[in-house]
Amino acid sequence: MALHDKQTSKLRNDLLDDTYASADLQAELPKTNFPDSEKEARHVYNAIHDELMLDGNSRQNLATFCTTWLEPEVKQIMAETADKNMIDKDEYPQTAAIEERCVHLIADLWNAPDSANTIGTSTTGSSEAAMLGGMAMKWRWRDKRRAEGKSTDKPNLICGPVQVCWHKFCRYWDIEIREIPMEGDRLIMTPEEVIKRCDENTIGVVPTLGVTFTGQYEPVADVCAALEKLQEETGLDIPVHVDGASGGFLAPFCDPDLMWDFRLDRVVSINASGHKFGLAPLGVGWVVWRDKEHLPDDLVFKVNYLGGDMPTFALNFSRPGGEIIAQYYNFIRLGREGYRKIHEACYDTAQALANSIEKLGPFDILYNGDGGIPALCWSLKKDADVPYTLFDLADRLRTRGWLVPAYSLPAHREDMAIQRILVKHGFGRDMALLLLDDMKRAIDHLTEHAPVASLDASSATVHDHSGR
Repeated sequence: MALHDKQTSKLRNDLLDDTYASADLQAELPKTNFPDSEKEARHVYNAIHDELMLDGNSRQNLATFCTTWLEPEVKQIMAETADKNMIDKDEYPQTAAIEERCVHLIADLWNAPDSANTIGTSTTGSSEAAMLGGMAMKWRWRDKRRAEGKSTDKPNLICGPVQVCWHKFCRYWDIEIREIPMEGDRLIMTPEEVIKRCDENTIGVVPTLGVTFTGQYEPVADVCAALEKLQEETGLDIPVHVDGASGGFLAPFCDPDLMWDFRLDRVVSINASGHKFGLAPLGVGWVVWRDKEHLPDDLVFKVNYLGGDMPTFALNFSRPGGEIIAQYYNFIRLGREGYRKIHEACYDTAQALANSIEKLGPFDILYNGDGGIPALCWSLKKDADVPYTLFDLADRLRTRGWLVPAYSLPAHREDMAIQRILVKHGFGRDMALLLLDDMKRAIDHLTEHAPVASLDASSATVHDHSGR
């Protein structure tokens, strides 16, 4: 047989081979050494597809704050925009225009004084957005101190129990973090605790609209009022940046009278996750400033080597544009009415779950979805006489695919372990009832078959599921 015929025959056989009988899949996929030869596309696809089955079902991940259900049209938008680079605004001017529209729509949602002239940007998530807000506060504090001929050596930032992004920000930018610890039954920031920590080196105060650990909203308006009084008494003018990672896309629809946003003069900037309760796919956050005055020009770079003359303020450069376009789709598709319907359904499910779980076992409900995000959390009663921990219960629920995290609280309540459920779009009442059935079975099993060695915070597998 001629060489050409042999090659044609081999190619035909490779194409006709059953995927799992192919030579490509008769060996382990490369994990440490870069492969030498190419493989058939469908073989590689199926091998990787099969590995990903081990990840579990994201819809059962009740730890994450992030979007796990998408409309088919959103998936189509993501597929059609996979090649769009958000930073390349000259090549993709319409994508850039859609990003700008989103900023103005969000500014309007957050009651900016002049939403048409607001300044803001999309980011890869709320962590980046939070850091940009923090940087702007530090720069403005530093510029003011220099103008007054004062030292800029020891900036500090005040917050309640925060997500790790704020610890990263303060460490990366050499800022003292004055995190208000939990004390007794107080698990969030209070105005009194804020004022105790303020001084001339405070670059800003960061209340969280939806604390990671419990889901509660911190009292933004009360904190602002306390800072107003502090300025009257001492002259200290301390701004507020609201970490609205979760609540920024909840409160405007479900609690529109709550004062937390730009209606409060002291709020200078707000960040939020589009890919949380903004319902966008993973990979988009937003930060908006009250006005251009609160974003120092020194932080904005001009770039012309991609064509045009683009201003940019971000920690990342190239990043996908699909998530921004999908965010715009959600804004237009749902409007205030649609977002309200979706989120209110989540709140209803959270509160129904809280009522049922309270009756299911020896649990104290710490938060039931009222006064924060659609979530719930609970601890074991102090006098609970059970042979298991919440970490055991979380571990047992994993056998049915549910991720219901158990974790210990931060300082000074490391002694308390809690479990938390985030109720998101796509987690309906029927799924909630299935979860309750599995929780009952898990509790019965752990009661009848007491763990030989119960899990605790140090032995359980714990991840950060906030998805900033």
